[in-house]
Amino acid sequence: MPIDILLLLVAAAFLAGYIDAVAGGGGLITIPALLLSGMDPLAVLGTNKLQSLFGSGSAAIAYSAKGHVDLKTQWPGALASGFGAICGALLAFVVPTDVLETALPFLLIAVALFFAFRPGLGDLDRERRLSSFFFVGFVVPLIGAYDGLFGPGTGSFFMIAFVTLAGYGVLKATAHTKLLNFSSNFGSLLVFVVGGAVYWSVGLAMGIAQFLGARLGAATAMRFGSKLIRPLLVITCLALATKLLVG
Repeated sequence: MPIDILLLLVAAAFLAGYIDAVAGGGGLITIPALLLSGMDPLAVLGTNKLQSLFGSGSAAIAYSAKGHVDLKTQWPGALASGFGAICGALLAFVVPTDVLETALPFLLIAVALFFAFRPGLGDLDRERRLSSFFFVGFVVPLIGAYDGLFGPGTGSFFMIAFVTLAGYGVLKATAHTKLLNFSSNFGSLLVFVVGGAVYWSVGLAMGIAQFLGARLGAATAMRFGSKLIRPLLVITCLALATKLLVG
């Protein structure tokens, strides 16, 4: 790959890592960039999972270090997310994603409207509306499967699930989203590796940039909390929806 294109991909990964650590939606930047580099779509998905693994892992570690998520007690959700992603990634090799591409923009707009206009959303926890058993056993693997099959918007869907169903505050939801996103990235990456759909040199170079960008993004999110996360999440969802609608 020409060095100028590789540098562009690395820059895109750094920016994506920063945005993804705060509000999700890093794929809005990296997937189009990888497609423009000339990779085939399946290799784009696999390589994107590799570099995203570094970003989500970096953010999860940063949030955990500050006590926003306890990695030792969250392993059931992480396993459920990873298992769902493996199933979704297997489907990606045989199932067309046209239906998802059609429905996703409208789902993202709904998420944006929720975070923009729902009153009382802050960093304090609220009443849980769904049992932990059902949340981990059904909701988490379902979103993980979506990440393995398609991907864009996964962080936003985890966010709204944590806020509306688990009763988490916005910052806490963001922290836990990164952990589950790391697990779904890892699970789906395993499938793409077996399928030979990963460009390792490109993915690792982008991964280093993702790691650094995510570290900076997590620090920013922890400093400003929901005051930053909510508007950036709304902007990211609307930008991704617009990108998908206009092609």
